[in-house]
Amino acid sequence: MTLQVIGTGLSRTGTMSTRIALEELGLGPCHHMMELFADPDQVAIWTDVARNGATDWNAVFAGYGAQVDFPGGRMWKQTVEAFPNARVVHTERPEEDWWASFSKTVLKVWANHERLTSDMPQHIKDIFVNLTPFYINDTFGGLPDRDMAIAAYRRTNREVRETVPPDRLLIFTPSDGWKPLCDFLQVPVPRTPFPRSNGRDEFWSNFDHEPADA
Repeated sequence: MTLQVIGTGLSRTGTMSTRIALEELGLGPCHHMMELFADPDQVAIWTDVARNGATDWNAVFAGYGAQVDFPGGRMWKQTVEAFPNARVVHTERPEEDWWASFSKTVLKVWANHERLTSDMPQHIKDIFVNLTPFYINDTFGGLPDRDMAIAAYRRTNREVRETVPPDRLLIFTPSDGWKPLCDFLQVPVPRTPFPRSNGRDEFWSNFDHEPADA
C-alpha cells in the first residue's frame, strides 16, 4: 500500500471529517493525529521524523492509503514529492472560523498540555514534549496569538497553491459534500450523507476536561 491521497490542510479545517470520508471511499486507512494518541509506535516514528527527517516515506506511512492533519500535513512538501501519483486534498475554511476553532481546541491543548496530560499514558505526554518544536515552533513561530496563527494559515494556503500542480490539487471543505471530492478522486458518490465529525465537544472528549479560558 502507498499513499493515494495527501492532505495538506492545517488542523481544524475539517480534517477529521475528511479522514472518515476518505476511509468510506475505500482510500484508507487514513493517517491522522489521532493515530498518535492510539499507538505509541506512531509517536516514536514521528519523533524520529521531527528530529532527523525521513529517508523512507513508504516506511513512515506503511499500511496507510491516505493522510490528513498533523503530523503528516506538516511534511506535505516532502510527501507530495515522494508520492508523485498521489492526489492532494487541501482542506480550508474561512480564516476567522478556523481561528475560532483552532484557538479553542488545538492551541488550548498545546498551551495547557502539562496538566491536561498529567494522568494520560506516557506516549501521549511525549507527543506534546517531543513534537512542539516540529509543530508549534516551525509552523507558527512559537505558541501563536491570533495574528501569528492567521499569518501561518495564510502562508500554508498560499504555498500549497503555488507548489502543487493544479491537476493534482483539490481545495476542499467538508461543507462542499461528496461530489467535488469524488469527482477529483474519480470514485462513485456514496448514498450516505457526508460525515460530520470532531466538533469542539468531540475534540475535548479526548481529554479529562476543557480548561477554562484565561
